[in-house]
Amino acid sequence: MLSRPTVLVIGGAGYIGSHTAYLLAKNNYQVIVLDSFVHNQYFNPTWAQIVRADFADQQILDSLFSQHQIGAVMHFAACIEVGESVKDPLKFYENNVAKTITLLQTMRKHHVDKLIFSSSCAVYGVPQEVPLVEEHPFNPISPYGKTKAIVETILHDAAQAYNFRSVSLRYFNAAGALPEEQLGEQHKPETHIIPLLLKAARTQQPFSIFGSDYKTKDGTAVRDYLHVLDIAQAHLAALQHLERGNPSDAFNLGTGNGFSVKEMVETVGQICKTNIHVNWQARRPGDPAILVADPRKAQSILRWKPKYSELSFIVQSALAFEKTALHQSLIIEKTA
Repeated sequence: MLSRPTVLVIGGAGYIGSHTAYLLAKNNYQVIVLDSFVHNQYFNPTWAQIVRADFADQQILDSLFSQHQIGAVMHFAACIEVGESVKDPLKFYENNVAKTITLLQTMRKHHVDKLIFSSSCAVYGVPQEVPLVEEHPFNPISPYGKTKAIVETILHDAAQAYNFRSVSLRYFNAAGALPEEQLGEQHKPETHIIPLLLKAARTQQPFSIFGSDYKTKDGTAVRDYLHVLDIAQAHLAALQHLERGNPSDAFNLGTGNGFSVKEMVETVGQICKTNIHVNWQARRPGDPAILVADPRKAQSILRWKPKYSELSFIVQSALAFEKTALHQSLIIEKTA
């Protein structure tokens, strides 16, 4: 099979970016990963060229676009921790917005006109109704969510002004791993629920649940969990959507099903064959009771449907990655 175009994957050594870069390579795209390795994560694949640098380094960008016939860019290099965005908003606006503008300007300079953007359901804020559809108004409640909404607005305006097309993919809760390729979550500090639950199961330390009085089936918050491989597959589908000449668009990525925090605790406890001790705490400001996607638009237009997002499989894949990573000393002990 002939190789496909070269794709520059910004933040491709990170969690979702690495899985997507792997899937691109498996589908015969030439992959260049540009990443600053902010988490000092292990990532040394044979199937991608690795460039270790900041994604807004003008000299590096000019060199990459000049030396390679890059057909598209995928952008995963955002600061993502919501709480940190409240404490240090300027860091988020600089990294997530200002540096993205530098990237877009450089793409225009080198006539690269296709971008897949890693967005978030955080652009919606507290839902007016669920499941969430793409037409729901933007009302982000954190600087993190605001940065995603701003970049989506920039991309919309760029599509109107220039011969530039993009797809924004609004994730709900990414989860799971690809342990056979040594790909999984390696955040420092870790803030995602499944790695934190696995650590609690392993160490017998308490797991904190924030809020027990939501208007949900068991009082805890409900979220839509999507296996990272399904997210990667959506990126591939979005790229091929643009390659077919389709216009810019945005899509929710989720299963359409929600699981409560309490259900997640019980599921991880069953798979790990242990009781997880819970530390009940007050709600965190701005945490919606329910965040569940309506994924029908992506299913219809991108012909995308989750294949790996059954909850027990998600947890088992994350557990297998953690065991592999700990055994091979690929990551330092994760901290809560």
